[in-house]
Amino acid sequence: MEKTLKPVNLLLPFTPVRVRWKHALVAAQAAAALALWALSTSRTLPAPPEVGRAWLDLVAHQGLLVELWVSVKVSLLALALSTAAAVALACLATAPLFMPLARLSAALRFLGFAGLTYVFMLVSSDAITLRVAILAFGMFVFMVTGLLSDLAATSRDPVDHCRTLGMRHWRITAEVVLLGKADVILDLMRQNAAVGWTLLTLVEGLTRSAGGIGAMLLNENRYFLLARVFAIQATILAVGLVQDALLSMLKEAACPWSTLGKETAPS
Repeated sequence: MEKTLKPVNLLLPFTPVRVRWKHALVAAQAAAALALWALSTSRTLPAPPEVGRAWLDLVAHQGLLVELWVSVKVSLLALALSTAAAVALACLATAPLFMPLARLSAALRFLGFAGLTYVFMLVSSDAITLRVAILAFGMFVFMVTGLLSDLAATSRDPVDHCRTLGMRHWRITAEVVLLGKADVILDLMRQNAAVGWTLLTLVEGLTRSAGGIGAMLLNENRYFLLARVFAIQATILAVGLVQDALLSMLKEAACPWSTLGKETAPS
């Protein structure tokens, strides 16, 4: 018989929560946040109706959806390139010769973009290539860090099991890293996709002439048009949440074993 979840239990740590309760909590808190925003008496904070009108104006007269598509293409291409490079380097790092290179790549996450912009400009042929290169680098260093951390925590059991089945060398790497860590890779893709949207405004600000929703956001923010700024931010948030949900669905479809034994789906 299913246990009844009492409201007081929601205040207790590590309380199991079913999916429908989680969705209800998210909806209730989102509605409360919108209500507080609508009832705010701030003179500088734009109200929801004002933001809605600004969004319609941006779509009709400023090409918001066109600029959004420009940014989505850059983000997806950078995500694909950074994932492929990080996974390839993580596979190579299973050999001692390549481990220092992988650790050096992970250490590059401490570098700021300001000092690297000129280097990327030298190797980029146009504005879009520059954006993709910088964005992919920002995702790559964090994904390598995550993969190396997960590999370091992996026991020798999967490797020994592969050897008992007659596998050798890089075949073991393919089984343990590419297949065995597929769910981890998809989780890191979700995290780095969010990082990409966070960095997008900075990257597109370097080459505003190429368009993009990040460049549009900087232009509106420059003139302190808060209603339009909020409308653009809401659009980025909505697209990011949809992308995250699609990647989560991909993980559940491709790696169903990753949710075994869990009462709720991964957040």
